[in-house]
Amino acid sequence: MSRSVKKGVYVDERVLKKLSKVRAGDKTIIKTWARASTITPEMIGFTFGVHNGKNHIPVFITEDMVGHKLGEFSPTRKFTRHGGRMQKEIEAAAKQKEIDSAKAAKVEPEKK
Repeated sequence: MSRSVKKGVYVDERVLKKLSKVRAGDKTIIKTWARASTITPEMIGFTFGVHNGKNHIPVFITEDMVGHKLGEFSPTRKFTRHGGRMQKEIEAAAKQKEIDSAKAAKVEPEKK
């Protein structure tokens, strides 16, 4: 649910303070823990290090990101894969297919 229009957008004061200290075109990363802050047009062109709970993920702000939250571009969960016996069988079949295609590609040039 979005914020009320009469309240305006939420931007953390500390983020704005850090932003004012950095010059335009400077490649320094502005570290922040304020994932709920809305991206404003003043932030375009800067790189923010948005904390995901473990480390800071660098996020370069572009025009398309204005109006979104900083936390949207720094995922907090890492997807590894779905497990189980079926998944292992599927991966083994894919690996075998890749090996077979590599062998076939290797044999064809020798025939010529």
